[in-house]
Amino acid sequence: MDLEPALAEKLANETDPEVFKKEANKLFNAQSFGSAISLYSKAIDLDPLNAVLYSNRSFAHLKTECFGAALNDANKAIELNKNYIKGYYRRASAYLALGKYKQALRDYEAVHKSCPRDEDAKRKFNECSKLVKKIAFEKAIAVEGSRSAFESVNLEAMTIEPDYNGPHLEDGKVTLKFVQELMDTYKKEQKLHRRYAYKILRDVYDYFQMQPSLVDVTIGADEKFTICGDIHGQFYDLMNIFELNGLPSETNPYLFNGDFVDRGSFSVECIFTLFSFKLLYPNHFYMSRGNHESKTMNQMYGFEGEVTAKYSAQMAEVFTEVYNWLPLAHCLNRRVLIMHGGLFAQDDVTLDDIRKVDRNKQPPDSGLMCDLLWSDPQPAEGRAPSKRGVGVQFGPDVTKRFIAKNNLDYIVRSHEVKAEGYEVAHDGKCITVFSAPNYCDTMLNQAAYITLNGADMRPNFHQYSAVPHPKVQPMAYANSLLLSLMS
Repeated sequence: MDLEPALAEKLANETDPEVFKKEANKLFNAQSFGSAISLYSKAIDLDPLNAVLYSNRSFAHLKTECFGAALNDANKAIELNKNYIKGYYRRASAYLALGKYKQALRDYEAVHKSCPRDEDAKRKFNECSKLVKKIAFEKAIAVEGSRSAFESVNLEAMTIEPDYNGPHLEDGKVTLKFVQELMDTYKKEQKLHRRYAYKILRDVYDYFQMQPSLVDVTIGADEKFTICGDIHGQFYDLMNIFELNGLPSETNPYLFNGDFVDRGSFSVECIFTLFSFKLLYPNHFYMSRGNHESKTMNQMYGFEGEVTAKYSAQMAEVFTEVYNWLPLAHCLNRRVLIMHGGLFAQDDVTLDDIRKVDRNKQPPDSGLMCDLLWSDPQPAEGRAPSKRGVGVQFGPDVTKRFIAKNNLDYIVRSHEVKAEGYEVAHDGKCITVFSAPNYCDTMLNQAAYITLNGADMRPNFHQYSAVPHPKVQPMAYANSLLLSLMS
């Protein structure tokens, strides 16, 4: 991470780790987390036995969602000083973000026992304990071949109230009029009736079940095709994409590349808009699964809480079943492969291998499905453990071998915030696109989408900034324990 020239010059000949720590703290407070990590690392190089430095860097890694790196630093801080309470706090936060709730609970318990009068420690211990018990209960009552969540949904019993003034399905089908009225309804901060919401979920579930894990898409020579990255519940920015680039249609096809929900507090509005377009234009509107289309992520980052608040816990369970059937990747004209995360922990993976992935499940911690949803590119050659704690980091040589083996031009992925909304890496063969501007109302990043045509498949990048939204903060529905990891 490059530092400001003046700061770099100031620290050029510095040898005092405390100076690097103080400057890193300033950068952290200014939300320049990458630069803060760089300076904490320099301080650690000069003072490698200082537990506080590892704890501080762990906190910065948490802020950048590098939960694996945060866990490693927290472990090191505890190794150096077993009585350093902040080390346990940081480790609990990393475990929590990785969905390792039992491990998080052990650390929160250690903090609570060490500081029995600390109300914050007590609250986190109690909340984590409730979460672990809830998950254990859900597992205990779940049995192999148990009923689908859809089986408890009785559409016919859901009456459309006389005062409902939202959109109506026509003969049970999504129409262009319906989608336009739905978007207008959401802009007015109103809801779609639960009967229609469940009907859309049922229909899109039935459709996705029939799709392969890798969907092949054909684009005509003169046809325009649009690729969007993460949306993360930023509905009003989604509407801006359609303002700038036109509504989806049979002559204006789109692919949304995962992470439609979580973090942003208008995830319900985003997902029903996207699912409606999928049903309206099934052969011209595509959706790939992201790592946030999963139960664990939805429990922590807000989608489950939002669905429960706006509809019901039952609907949240239905969403989990729908997400399990989302395709994992798309291949455009057999030349461009698109997935949410990235490439694989092993060489010799073919497109046919992706087609054969059994995806009707929650994402595993390793394997092809995991890597498709979680991996990230790195500038260095080869592979490295992911700083996220899940998936791998893959270098330009890995990308080169993969596209050569599969006769591809390049790959497109999302999954990472980029200051400009996109990034071209690995000699132009690995492109990242991220479509949520000013992510979480804090990152100040531009967003982008990609357009291309079938003739040359050359990516064209279109940048845009955030637009105003109602005064509902991001993470408004997130688990309170997750919010605590940021404090």
